[in-house]
Amino acid sequence: MTTLNIVDYLLPVEECKAAADEWELCRGNFTKMKDLIPTNYVFNIADGPLNWMKSYRDYPEFCAAMGIWKDQVILIFYPMNEKGDRIDQREYPYSVLTELDEDLKLQEIQEYTIVKNAILSKGLQKVEQNSDMAFPISNKPILDQDVAIEAIETWRESGMDWFYKEHEESKGLGIFKRFYVPTADLCLSDEGLREIKCSFGLKYNKVYGKMLVTLIFISFHEDLQNSQRAETISNMYDWAKPCPPICRIPGMEGEF
Repeated sequence: MTTLNIVDYLLPVEECKAAADEWELCRGNFTKMKDLIPTNYVFNIADGPLNWMKSYRDYPEFCAAMGIWKDQVILIFYPMNEKGDRIDQREYPYSVLTELDEDLKLQEIQEYTIVKNAILSKGLQKVEQNSDMAFPISNKPILDQDVAIEAIETWRESGMDWFYKEHEESKGLGIFKRFYVPTADLCLSDEGLREIKCSFGLKYNKVYGKMLVTLIFISFHEDLQNSQRAETISNMYDWAKPCPPICRIPGMEGEF
C-alpha cells in the first residue's frame, strides 16, 4: 500500500462508484479482506479534503463510503442533504487506508474547578470551611478517551476475528459498506487544524446486541495544549454509525 499524495485527493464520481462496487465484491472474500485491511492502519484526512468538506458544513451528515481503488482500501466522503440524499458532484474527496508514519497521540484536557466554601457566624467567627472539586462533565472516572482507546485496541486485536465471524454467519453481508458521520466531526473550525486521522474501532452496541465497527476521528492541531476552548479540550470526536446494520436512510441500496 502507498501513502496518499495530499494534492491528489478528489476522485471522479464514476471511479467512486467502481471503487464501492469493488468493496461490495470483497465483502464476501475473507482472504482478500484480510490482505487489504491491516488492523493497525488508519485513514489520514489532510487539509485538502477537509477544506473541500467545509463548504458543506451546514448539512448535518456526511457519508463515508468504503471502496477499493488501485488495490487500496479507501473512504469516500460525500455530503448528504436534509433528506439523506447524496449531493451530486463530479468528484468527491477520498482517503487511503495506510500505515502510520508516527505515534498517534490522543489527548484530552479537562479543567477542574476547586470550590471552597466558608461560613462565618453573625459574630464573624468561622463556623464551617470545606472545599470540593467540580468536574466539567460528570463524576465518572472513565474518560471518553479511555473508551476510544479500548475500541481501537479491540479492533487491532480482534478486527480480523470480527470479519471472519461476519463472513461465516452471513457471507459478508453484515460487513459495513458505509458510515454516517456527523458533519461537526469533519468540518472543524479550530484554528491550527492540520489533519484528521481516522481509525476503525470495535464497540459493543446494546441495541443490536453485538460488536459493531465504528470510525474514530482524531484531530491534530498546531498547539492543542494552548487552545483557549472552555473546560474540556479533546482531539477525539463522535462515533460514526455503520451501515449495515444502521441503514436508516431510504433508497441507499446501490449507492456508493
